[in-house]
Amino acid sequence: MIATDVPQLRSVPETLAPASVRRIDAALEAIEQNHRVTIVLAIESGSRAWGFPSPDSDYDCRFLFFRRRDDYLSPWHKRDVIELPLDEELDINGWDVGKALKLLLKGNAVVIEWLTSPITYRGDPRFRDELLAFAARHADRERLRRHYLHLGEKQRRTYFADTKAVPLKKVFYALRPAAALRWLRLHDMEVPPMHFPTLMAECNPDAEVTMVVADLLLRKAQTRELGEAPIPAPLLRFIDEEFAIARATSAGGATRIAGEAVTAAEALFRVMLTRSETHGAATVATASEPEL
Repeated sequence: MIATDVPQLRSVPETLAPASVRRIDAALEAIEQNHRVTIVLAIESGSRAWGFPSPDSDYDCRFLFFRRRDDYLSPWHKRDVIELPLDEELDINGWDVGKALKLLLKGNAVVIEWLTSPITYRGDPRFRDELLAFAARHADRERLRRHYLHLGEKQRRTYFADTKAVPLKKVFYALRPAAALRWLRLHDMEVPPMHFPTLMAECNPDAEVTMVVADLLLRKAQTRELGEAPIPAPLLRFIDEEFAIARATSAGGATRIAGEAVTAAEALFRVMLTRSETHGAATVATASEPEL
């Protein structure tokens, strides 16, 4: 367990079913006990956190954890992922903090999205804030762009290569990466917001796109299936234009991760691991990103 004398993160909207939230809380407690780990952040991902759930959307709980120090010192390394069996309602899995740091430096935006989720089940605010500050300083924006471009184009090919018969709820899976690419192009600062309505608002799309998106969001919130239809022309244009701009402005192949970033990640990991082991956190100095 994380220290109890530090105010903990908890942001669970009333729209989430109380019984489901209780199941998630119980599952997180069991994971700590059964796997002998410390969960430092647990959030909601997927459509509920993105801001476009359907009435039957499941719960996608994601968490970050530390193992015991001895586990990291053993030649027999334990898995850096913990996954619970899926059921009809809950999808719960998490990553070791070390895995999260490595993926973040490789440009995997999933870690950043978890850190900015508007729905938090539990967590240490210092951990989240320090890791966000680390991401703002060391996450490579070009790598993030490639992540969103690859993700978005894959969704585009998979779900609406034929633009005349598109499962409309799948449009969001390409629209969100396109919006993130536009956000990165327009904002020379930190990281894109996870919450989709906020992301779209900060992208400043034209009025036609805004109107079509608002209509789809409203309909998706009210029905389990949006059905198939031709993709709205303003959205297709928005998506394809952002993907084209991203391809045209890409810096090319992957570059080596900066040694400074690796050194900072290693130092931050050690400091946070030590704090995760210390229940009396009030006696431990608050960690800041190490000076290099």
